[in-house]
Amino acid sequence: MKNNIDDKNQALARIRLDKWLWAARFYRTRTLAKQAIESGRVHYGGSRVKTSKEIAVGDELTIRQGSATAMTEKTVIVEALSAQRGNADAAQVLYSETEESETRRAYYAEQRKLANLARPDNKPNKKERRDIQRFKSKQD
Repeated sequence: MKNNIDDKNQALARIRLDKWLWAARFYRTRTLAKQAIESGRVHYGGSRVKTSKEIAVGDELTIRQGSATAMTEKTVIVEALSAQRGNADAAQVLYSETEESETRRAYYAEQRKLANLARPDNKPNKKERRDIQRFKSKQD
């Protein structure tokens, strides 16, 4: 009986990385978490890891998410372990994001907003396109 309890405590002391990423709601499925790890978007201690890497409380992970144009990179510290996926409130208890990571993400979000301000609100209509063409031909 005592041996069985020790096995459960050891099981909670370490957990597979892909399972933790799924439980912490970074990815919707374990398959997506596995693909992210294999493609090098999840780093442990500054280097790439395998899907089966076991993590413990206090480990630091760097996770890149999003598309190429809106990529966000988070540096998180594992605060708790869970093998079950819960709601968002339960998932936020599993990790804490570093201050440096939060400020870096806020800075890049602001830069993306500023880049979108330079875009026109709509495409030019037919008359405006003709005017632009006339203006360009006069410049030559």
